[in-house]
Amino acid sequence: MGGKAALLLVLGFSMIFLIATQNFGSISNRAVDNMVDYTNETVAHDIAVSGANMAANAVFLDNSWMSGYSNVNFNDGKLNVAVQIVDAVKNIKKITSLGTFGGITRQVQVTLSPSKFSKFAYYSVSENGTIWWTGTDTVWGPFHTQDYLRAYDHPVFYGKATTKKSIKYYDKQKNDQPYFLGGFEQGVDLPLPTDGLAPIKIDANTGGWDIPKSTSTVYDSVYKAGKKGKPGTWTVTTTTQTDTAYITFVGDSVKIKYGYNKTVSTYLSKTIAPNGVIYVEGMDVRLKGTVSGQYTLAGEGDIYLDDDIVYTQDPIKYPNSTDLLGICAKNNVWITDNAANHSDININASVYCENGGFGAENYSSRPISGNINLTGGIIQDTRQAVGTFSGSGISSGFSKRYKYDDRLMSISPPSFPGTGSYEIVSWLE
Repeated sequence: MGGKAALLLVLGFSMIFLIATQNFGSISNRAVDNMVDYTNETVAHDIAVSGANMAANAVFLDNSWMSGYSNVNFNDGKLNVAVQIVDAVKNIKKITSLGTFGGITRQVQVTLSPSKFSKFAYYSVSENGTIWWTGTDTVWGPFHTQDYLRAYDHPVFYGKATTKKSIKYYDKQKNDQPYFLGGFEQGVDLPLPTDGLAPIKIDANTGGWDIPKSTSTVYDSVYKAGKKGKPGTWTVTTTTQTDTAYITFVGDSVKIKYGYNKTVSTYLSKTIAPNGVIYVEGMDVRLKGTVSGQYTLAGEGDIYLDDDIVYTQDPIKYPNSTDLLGICAKNNVWITDNAANHSDININASVYCENGGFGAENYSSRPISGNINLTGGIIQDTRQAVGTFSGSGISSGFSKRYKYDDRLMSISPPSFPGTGSYEIVSWLE
C-alpha cells in the first residue's frame, strides 16, 4: 500500500503541476494579448486626439474650414476627421475624429462655438489715460485691454488677464504689481469690431424685433409785435426731431413708448421677438425693468439706464438661472442722473459699447449715488468714469461692485458680438 500511495501522490502532484503550468501559460498569453490591445487602444486614442487638435487648429486659423481629413496615414494607423455644423443659427461646429490602429478604432468629439465678447468680465480698447486699476479693484473673470494695464497698489485679477501692450506702474513694480491669480499674458491683439451691431440687426429682422426710427413734428410759435399800433403777427414753424425709445422689461412682457409723454404699448416678449433679439434704429434708448428669458437689446444711439435692469432670477443666488441679457450700444451706455439712480443701481447684463463706453451721466457733479451692483461684464471702446474720489471716499457718483456672471464662460446673450474666432466648449473622448 505504501508504494501505491506514493505513486498516487506523484501522479496527483504531476496533475496539479500540469494544470498550474497550463494556467500560467494561459495567464501569460492573456497578459500579452491585453498588452497588445492596450497598446493598440492607446495609439488609436492618440491618433484620434491628434486629429481633433489638428482640425480645431484649422478652424481657429480659418473659420470657414470644413474639409476634414479622409483616410490619412498617421503614426502607422489611419486618421479620419469630419466637421459638421450642428446649429446653423449659432454657427456651432462639431469635430468627429476617428483614430484606427491594429484593428481598433477610437473616437474624439469636439464642439466649437463662435467666441463672444460677452465672455469678458472686462474689456477695453482705451483705458482713457488717466484711470488706474487700484488695490480696491478686483476683477473676477476674464480681462483684456488693447491699452496699457495701469496698476496702482496691487489690483487683483482672478481670471486670466491679457493686454496688447504691457503694464504701467503708478510708482514701481514692487509697490504696484497686480496679483494675477488666473495668469497674465501681454502682446495679445483682440480688436473690437467696427460693425458688431450689423449681425444683430439682421437677426432682429429675420426672427426678432427691429424697431424703426421714429420722429415727431414739433411746432413752435413766435409772436412779433406790430409797429405804430398795428396788430402783431404769429409765425408758426415746424421741425422734425428724433424720438427716444422708452423700453421697460416686465417679466415675460416688454413695454415701449416713443417719448416721455407718449402712449405705452405692451407686447409679449417671445411673441414680438421670438429669437430674443431687439434692435432700435437711429434712436437713443431709455431702459429699465426685470428680464425673464434671454434677450439682447441693441441701439444705434446711446442707451440710458433709467433704473434697475435685473433678472427674475439673479444668477448669484440661483446658479441655474436661465435669464440673460445683452445691452449693446453703438455709442455709450449711461447710468442716468435721476432720483431713481441716486441710491444704488442694480444691473444684470453683459454691456457692450462699440464706439463709446459705460459710465455715469454727470459723474463729477451728481450727488454721491451709492453702488453700481453689476452682475455680468463690461465691453467698451473707451473706459468711462462713474464717480470721483477723495482718498478712500466717494466725492460724487458711484462705487463699483462688479461681479462676473460665470455662466458667460459657456453661454452668451442672443446674437451678441463675436471676436471673429472659435473656442472649444466641449471635448468628449
